[in-house]
Amino acid sequence: MDAVKIKLTVFFDPPFWVGVFERIEKGKLSVCKVTFGAEPRDCEVWDFVLKNYDKLKFSPAVDVKIKTDAENPKRRQREARKQMQPKHLGTKAHQALQLQREQNKTERRSFSKQQREEEKQRRFEQRQQKRKEKHRGK
Repeated sequence: MDAVKIKLTVFFDPPFWVGVFERIEKGKLSVCKVTFGAEPRDCEVWDFVLKNYDKLKFSPAVDVKIKTDAENPKRRQREARKQMQPKHLGTKAHQALQLQREQNKTERRSFSKQQREEEKQRRFEQRQQKRKEKHRGK
């Protein structure tokens, strides 16, 4: 049975606070970015996770190597301190976010194109109807 690891990182990306959900499942990393706006309190973040996690839209999965955690408590303390320091997104997470942006962009473009075509067809039909009304005999 494969374990699923989920990690949430909240950081300040001017002018908003942003949360990045990283999900590692079957050796694949997928990422979701959430904008909080004002600085969220711990209870607000927890409430958001409980209510909205199932609605999050994760990026396409990217292969990633899974590191085994060290059992040394001093090492864990060092790692926790390192995670508390501000730093940029990991390259794998950044790649996954970029894939998600590109996917959303293509979906948005296809949807916009479809709407433009429907509007064009509607206008064409209106013109045809107007022509027919003009040519009716009196």
